[in-house]
Amino acid sequence: MANISRSMRVLHRYLGFFLAGIMAVYAISGIVLIFRDTDFLRSERLIQKTIKPNLPKEELGKTLHIKGFKVLKEEKGVIHFRQGTYNKNTGVTSYTAKKLPYILDRMAHLHIATSSRPLFFLNIFFGVALLFFVISAFWMFLPSSSIFKKSLY
Repeated sequence: MANISRSMRVLHRYLGFFLAGIMAVYAISGIVLIFRDTDFLRSERLIQKTIKPNLPKEELGKTLHIKGFKVLKEEKGVIHFRQGTYNKNTGVTSYTAKKLPYILDRMAHLHIATSSRPLFFLNIFFGVALLFFVISAFWMFLPSSSIFKKSLY
């Protein structure tokens, strides 16, 4: 039993050192994601691009990935919406979007990865490693010690 306990302590320690960086990334991005429904740390950026001409109003919001998209008015082939405009004839679109700084944006995307993203295996590895931390913590102290009993409470 002492040999297993010693091995668990060593694995716990070195895996903890190895994962310290990724834990910091997840902690910071998790805090930022709490405020995703606000403009906290976001700055406004002008985006100009050309998309497919003659898009229906319903598809325009989906194509531009704008949540709560609503057309304000349409005049002379130009659709006006809260964030900007879309020229139906040319497909030229100009709108503003609020974005996180680049590093925080990348961290948030890593945090909310899905199985369709190329680095999803990192999320799985991190989850399994955290599960190992939970299990190996019970081998850090002898079961007869008061610290072990207090940790169970």
